[in-house]
Amino acid sequence: MSIRVELFGIPRERAGIAETTAEGSRLGEVLLDLARRYPRLGETCFEGGRLQAGYVVNLNGQRFVLDPATEVQPGDSLLILSADAGGC
Repeated sequence: MSIRVELFGIPRERAGIAETTAEGSRLGEVLLDLARRYPRLGETCFEGGRLQAGYVVNLNGQRFVLDPATEVQPGDSLLILSADAGGC
């Protein structure tokens, strides 16, 4: 399933894009798909299907999530950003 992903700060710089889609039904799967398609993003921001320290994901503008097992649904939106850029 396709999930909308926005990137801000360092993740945007590393991927070279502001917005994309990724496949997966869990956060970890989405991160792995992004790392496969945007290697610089994966090397900088992710460790496998997990976020590296200093990065966070906001789910649907409602809550921050870190657990790779977090389920995502069709129509969900993820925002990936540096923790210092998001005020976390």
